[in-house]
Amino acid sequence: MRLSTTELNLLCQCAIAAAYQAGHIIESHAGRRIAVGNKTGGGSLAAQVVTEVDHLSQQTILQALRPACDMFDLAVLSEEQADDGSRLRKDYFWSIDPLDGTLPFVEGVPGYSVSIALVERGGTALIGVVYDPLARTLYRAVQNGGAWRDSHLLELPKAGGSVLNFITDKSFAADPLYPAARIELERLAVALGYTGATLTLQGGAALNACQVLTDAPACYFKFPKPQPGGGSVWDYAATACLFRETGAIACDMFGRALLLNPDGSLFMNHCGVLYCADPALTEGMVELYRKLKNR
Repeated sequence: MRLSTTELNLLCQCAIAAAYQAGHIIESHAGRRIAVGNKTGGGSLAAQVVTEVDHLSQQTILQALRPACDMFDLAVLSEEQADDGSRLRKDYFWSIDPLDGTLPFVEGVPGYSVSIALVERGGTALIGVVYDPLARTLYRAVQNGGAWRDSHLLELPKAGGSVLNFITDKSFAADPLYPAARIELERLAVALGYTGATLTLQGGAALNACQVLTDAPACYFKFPKPQPGGGSVWDYAATACLFRETGAIACDMFGRALLLNPDGSLFMNHCGVLYCADPALTEGMVELYRKLKNR
């Protein structure tokens, strides 16, 4: 089965409606006492924490998308339920993170969102929807239809400042490469013509990636690591679509395309991720990581 442009746009509207509904659930629980638990998975606290809101959001999204799944025979991959392998058999699947950035949500700080993508079996994200319930901002993209932030077209960011902002998550502070990376990131920024660099450790993967598109010049990265984790397919599928539609770059730390429908582990720790708007910066980051690993 091959989805038409009209069908993709219809499915995008379904994903938007689901994201808004889930965002309302999340917003209604923000700042309130909620049940917080732990789950097996990645090695960082951010990967292990789960709340009742994650499950409520997922339930809302799955219910909203069920008619589309039935109509178009779509599989589902969602963070808070077991992978049944149907994504490897059917032509398309929803990739859902019902609450990306659970740890920021628990901590009561910005950085959490709803992330929904439609991915074809070959691993290309055809639809990407990210909703920030705190700022009430919607990012959306459809293959060959451009990317949008609310009603504004997202275009390839141009360097708008003299300082280059590198963004990653809080767990990077414990990475053995962290001290050397701080020095090398500053050197890379200067080599590319910037006056300096900042390194921000924050938030969830989806909004970290979106920030690269809205607050240039910026780069979001996660280095590979031996421990399971590093985010999963549902953390990156929606923003990979957004980046492709703006002409920006979403790849792994070796410069290869992100593998969004792997036959095996859903974690990205073996390859890392890299989001940039500038090809020269992308090449510089790939070389920077190679240099750090070979020390």
